[in-house]
Amino acid sequence: MKPESEVVKPHDLLIKKFFVFACLLILVLASAFMVVLQVYSYRQDYSGYNDVIREKESLNAEWGRLLIEKETFGATAQIGTRAVTQLRMYSPPATQTIVISLANAKDQKQ
Repeated sequence: MKPESEVVKPHDLLIKKFFVFACLLILVLASAFMVVLQVYSYRQDYSGYNDVIREKESLNAEWGRLLIEKETFGATAQIGTRAVTQLRMYSPPATQTIVISLANAKDQKQ
């Protein structure tokens, strides 16, 4: 016969099974909750990624338009035409033109 301390009572066995079942159930629920959090986080990150990609495409399109505009406004003939038409700039006549020669200025100082 076994001593009384080694005898497993059916009530103790039932409590151990319930405890193991409860622990496993808690672990399964925690695992499911973590999966839900990971999927939510992934969807938020993916949405942010799509927003950044859309902004990148928009900026690339704007950059292309700005390059075309730069080339258009950078033409010398257009600059001269716009200076005359929009800013009312003109070349002064010969009577209003003064020529300063640096070589003559050096000779006068010596």
